[in-house]
Amino acid sequence: MGHDRASGGFDPGAVNLAEFQRLTGLSRSRAGTLRKKGFSCVHGRTGSRAETTVLTGFEDELDGLIRSGATNSSACFDRIRAKGYPGGPARVKEYIAARSHLAPPARRAGPSRGTGMRFATEPGEAYQMDWGFVDALDPAGNERRMACFAMACHHCGTCYVEFFPNARQENLFIGMVRGFVVPGVPRRVPTDNMRSVVVRRGADGRPVWQADYEAFMRCVGFETRLCEPYRPYTKGKAERLVRFAKGNFVAGRTFSDITDLNARALEWRASQSNRWRRSSGTVPADVHAASCLPATREIEMTAEVAMRLCPERKISFDGFVCYEGRRFGVPCWHDKPTCRVNREGEWIHIYSADMLAEIAVHAASRGRRDGSRPDQWAAASAPEELPTAPVTASVALSPAPPRAAGLEKFDFERRC
Repeated sequence: MGHDRASGGFDPGAVNLAEFQRLTGLSRSRAGTLRKKGFSCVHGRTGSRAETTVLTGFEDELDGLIRSGATNSSACFDRIRAKGYPGGPARVKEYIAARSHLAPPARRAGPSRGTGMRFATEPGEAYQMDWGFVDALDPAGNERRMACFAMACHHCGTCYVEFFPNARQENLFIGMVRGFVVPGVPRRVPTDNMRSVVVRRGADGRPVWQADYEAFMRCVGFETRLCEPYRPYTKGKAERLVRFAKGNFVAGRTFSDITDLNARALEWRASQSNRWRRSSGTVPADVHAASCLPATREIEMTAEVAMRLCPERKISFDGFVCYEGRRFGVPCWHDKPTCRVNREGEWIHIYSADMLAEIAVHAASRGRRDGSRPDQWAAASAPEELPTAPVTASVALSPAPPRAAGLEKFDFERRC
């Protein structure tokens, strides 16, 4: 018999689950679990974890990053490694997967539109650009929206990322010119149907360019190709770069102002361009230097290009110009109503309207306080009369009479 335990030949697989439960005294769920595991004897410490691991001491840091939306294991690994984490990325990936419930809820993804192959271009042929937006929370709890300009080489993936207070056309020109300085100017730039790029479509279907953008294209020397809406296969690299910057760089990061954020973005994009990519099996910076850079041309810093880098600003009645949400003082001897402003790293440069003279330099202070100058306001020069003869008359000053303190200064016994 399969259930003759007295003879030592008891076979648990020869009886049904109810009989096995009756003979062993186990619950039905426990008996079913043992049957699924083939009635094997499991070690008593199976499933237990050590009290201290290589992640001990970094759990709070990782939990904070996950709660802020930073669920990218590579980004979290870089953050805690900078704080002394001695382990590898595998432990971090397992930790994030086990605590995915801490992450904020993501947007519901739409239905898939199918799969397809993105088109490829030759070296130096096309750079894709796009805008993205990020909400920054200040210490007072107020949200401020910032614009993220992203540009990527379509051949090798070398990226350029810069943050601006808004996505106006002047910031688009600044981002494009700075993005062309190191990697060179390509033959064409695929982009969306932005208001600052195209006005409308003509009767023949050709785009009617915005006047300032058309002049900018002729000045720098490149063509623009408009992509069809809802077709990510034609402009997916820049859109993916914006999404990657939000998930890998912005998530869980704190900064003092936009100048500090751009300084960190400069280091981040340099590290990303010099990192080996598994998808292509190459380092983007090396491929760009070997293949893309010889196929592009260097941007010419003409007077018109310099004016695109320095947008024009009106000077207020109290001698300030507003740039990137902050105010900077202008010397009183500058008698023109306008000037041009440019940010280069940690410094704000103010030029004359014709770009022939630099009139002021300010440190890009990390705060909301105005950056005034000692020579911003003219000294008061009202007319004043001075004595023409020796002064002989004099008067004596007596000390002020003592004043009653407290309730003594009130006369409560006086009758009306």
